[in-house]
Amino acid sequence: MADKGAGRPFIPVGFAVLTVSDTRSLADDKSGLLLCDRISEAGHKVADRQIVPDDIEAIRAIVLQWCADTAIDAVITTGGTGFTGRDVTPEALEPLFEKRMDGFSEVFHRISYDKIGTSTIQSRATAGLIQQTFVFVLPGSPGACRDGWDLILKDQFDYRHMPCNFVEIMPRLDEHLKRGAGKPG
Repeated sequence: MADKGAGRPFIPVGFAVLTVSDTRSLADDKSGLLLCDRISEAGHKVADRQIVPDDIEAIRAIVLQWCADTAIDAVITTGGTGFTGRDVTPEALEPLFEKRMDGFSEVFHRISYDKIGTSTIQSRATAGLIQQTFVFVLPGSPGACRDGWDLILKDQFDYRHMPCNFVEIMPRLDEHLKRGAGKPG
């Protein structure tokens, strides 16, 4: 099992939290607040927090703005992952993923299954990279956000977490750009 790397320093990471909802405000957004509190308690920086309606273009606009911001290394969204007509967060963000993180969804569903059983299939939690920024799409419930952060993301954004973590690979996320990949010959 994983452990904390002896002698490795903690390296704070910049996060942005986006709640996708037509009905929430900052005053009653329990999931967004929970994520911000957990991120701060872990020693990281919350660079921004916003609420956006369930609208593909509105979701994309704020996430792309954050992905262009050098102070933001990771974006966590909460809400809009179900199957109702207004649930469009995966549709908004998955087409923007330069690389998908299928393992995140798989691990999230494994953890969720242990807590809520087969109801986990009603979530379309997903993750990927957009412009060298990690983007995680979580369900809107505080329990799902707690599980996503506490049981997956907290360790992966701790440089001391061994055998590997996201922080140690962050400087290499743009290697394909440095090699000139994708440029016309």
